[in-house]
Amino acid sequence: MTDIKRAEDIKATHDGFKWAKAAPGVIPAWIADMDLPTAPEVVSALQRRAEGDLGYPTWLDSPQCGPLAEAFAERMAGRYGWRADSEHVRSYSDINQALQVLLHVWTRPGDGVAVHTPTYPPFLGTLEGMERPLHPIQLRPDGPSGGSWRFEVPDLSGCKVLLLVNPHNPTGRVFTREELTELAEHVERHDLLVISDEIHADLVYAPHQHIPFATILPERTVTLTSATKAFNLGGIRCSVAHIGSPDMRKVLAAQPPFVFGSANLFGVEATVVAWRHGDAWLQETLALLDRNRRTIAELLPEEASYRMPEATYLAWLDYGRPGVQEVLEREAKVMLSDGATFGPGGANYVRLNFATTEPILAEILHRMRG
Repeated sequence: MTDIKRAEDIKATHDGFKWAKAAPGVIPAWIADMDLPTAPEVVSALQRRAEGDLGYPTWLDSPQCGPLAEAFAERMAGRYGWRADSEHVRSYSDINQALQVLLHVWTRPGDGVAVHTPTYPPFLGTLEGMERPLHPIQLRPDGPSGGSWRFEVPDLSGCKVLLLVNPHNPTGRVFTREELTELAEHVERHDLLVISDEIHADLVYAPHQHIPFATILPERTVTLTSATKAFNLGGIRCSVAHIGSPDMRKVLAAQPPFVFGSANLFGVEATVVAWRHGDAWLQETLALLDRNRRTIAELLPEEASYRMPEATYLAWLDYGRPGVQEVLEREAKVMLSDGATFGPGGANYVRLNFATTEPILAEILHRMRG
């Protein structure tokens, strides 16, 4: 994968947001970007495109973006046994834009949105900015340190939408079929639309298995995903929404053309190639991430509690007190995400992105131990 051993070597070649925001001498392990090279198949495809036709693509007038929808449907069928209809696919620049479009056309200010908390901070910002009240479904530690997470579904009266993040960010939980079936019962009881963010689905560790929510409640579900997390393409700006809900399809079809935009040529190119030809790279990456999540369990400071994630490359670390992120950045020279920004239940936590090389992760943990 890569033989880079020092943070300085990565910083010299990475000029993106993750590394640029870190002060000199600080190792960033916060925003969900990998410190790993891009799959060679994707790099070659982008080079060919850059040297070829950069004019309007053949799928310019298609909301499905042609090959993007087809590649999505192929991947869902081959990887998860879900036969998604490519005709029901739309493209967006990223998951956040897709979520905001869906909430804009389906809900009104004051309509509640149920979300498992803690959760991805931009989603909280979206709900607050759009005046859609958060109805938390609180994830709580299940058993002693080293266990997993559980939740109980509260009364969802007043909600219009369930925003499901599965696999879950930041805990790394992969919801079981039983849990998803229980959620589906609540959804039908309260007549909700489900917007299911499944962007981390390709980053699940065996024996856990990702189950698309659309296979359980197809006509109430809009599935959001992207190749950006699993294939380290955060700057590509390309995501997919599969509109399983017939009512949502009608609402979107009634909107003016082009008003919500679509993915770009390079984003579609990179995504299609990643999904169709990048699995060897992904398998190698998952093996590295699996080793890294186990290394954290071995080397994490004793003052922190850790429940090994079932998916993602994000470790949700409980220090039992707020304000730890600032202390670690100032004293240990390690930049993590502050758990308080993830909403209810996050104040005593920090999130560590372990998608980096093994030597650099070892250095991060060494610094955290003091």
